[in-house]
Amino acid sequence: MRAVDVPGRKAVVHKATGKGDRGNAHLTTNLVAVHQVAVISGGLSHERDVSVRSGRRLAEQLVKAGLDVDHWDVDERFVGLLSERDADVAFVALHGGSGENGTVQALLELAGLPYVGSTAGACRAAYDKAIAKTRMVEAGRGGLSTPPWVTLPSTIFREVGPENLYHLVDSVIGLPLVVKPVTGGSALGVTVVRDEAELPGALVQAYAYSADVLLEAYVAGHEVTVPVLDLGDGPLALAPMLIELPEGKPYDYQARYDASSNVRYTSLGDGDSRLDVPAARAVAQQVHTLLGLRDLSRVDMIVGPDGVPQVLEAAVTPGLTETSTFPLAVTSAGLELSEVYATLVGNARKRGG
Repeated sequence: MRAVDVPGRKAVVHKATGKGDRGNAHLTTNLVAVHQVAVISGGLSHERDVSVRSGRRLAEQLVKAGLDVDHWDVDERFVGLLSERDADVAFVALHGGSGENGTVQALLELAGLPYVGSTAGACRAAYDKAIAKTRMVEAGRGGLSTPPWVTLPSTIFREVGPENLYHLVDSVIGLPLVVKPVTGGSALGVTVVRDEAELPGALVQAYAYSADVLLEAYVAGHEVTVPVLDLGDGPLALAPMLIELPEGKPYDYQARYDASSNVRYTSLGDGDSRLDVPAARAVAQQVHTLLGLRDLSRVDMIVGPDGVPQVLEAAVTPGLTETSTFPLAVTSAGLELSEVYATLVGNARKRGG
């Protein structure tokens, strides 16, 4: 077991990832035909700042691998850049909005520019949490579980009256529950509601980020995020990262991206006694495959006292910042970030647009 310091944070504890890891032998980068990589970051979503940070860190690693990098933002110049085709491959590092709902991916496909990441169709399915959860339920016989939920568009309150709706939700889903936007990430607009009186304010906050809101049963347990990486031999779930916070503190936007936050990430080996790590990894791989994701993803889950991983969501463009769990998991597996990102670029180029 080893610890790596993250600036301003508690040490990140790394453990062996367990049997079955493929290791460095599968970093078979083929970059002969790649001269320029476009790192797409920024955009106009609520997660722009995080995306800019992800793009910056990604670009540093690609340069380290010997690649030339351009930074593309999603603004009025974006379509022109696509038309000029000055890049051989694009690497999407957008979070939220058009970068995760399939819009940017559809434009890349229209322009015929190869890119790292999931297809437009897969992005659409994963970005909408209600659609993704529905697919998990339909595949439930295969071992996937997700907390019970209901999706409420903002218009429903005018149609049926808020008080009646509050009582119905309380009686069916029960308290505590989690209120979150159906789309988006980084825990923006997410609130844990423990009293019915807190529900109106939580809904207002969530509707600020999405026209539809998901009310989900709260699950107590270990909060775990499992990165999934496909370097060309099929998806492989890396070691889960256990997220630990001071009691009573939520894993919100500040906790995720503020380097001074008191968050501890621990990479769990397959023999860890706190939860069934192989089961968590298997579930993450199954979700990645079920939703048709490609190259890289991150599956978030809660493992309760019964040991069953309850899947919350899947991120198609996981954060790549200095405090994000995806790069921490990659380095925990003994892999070089620069080589991993370059391998994904080479695979995208080989795959074509």
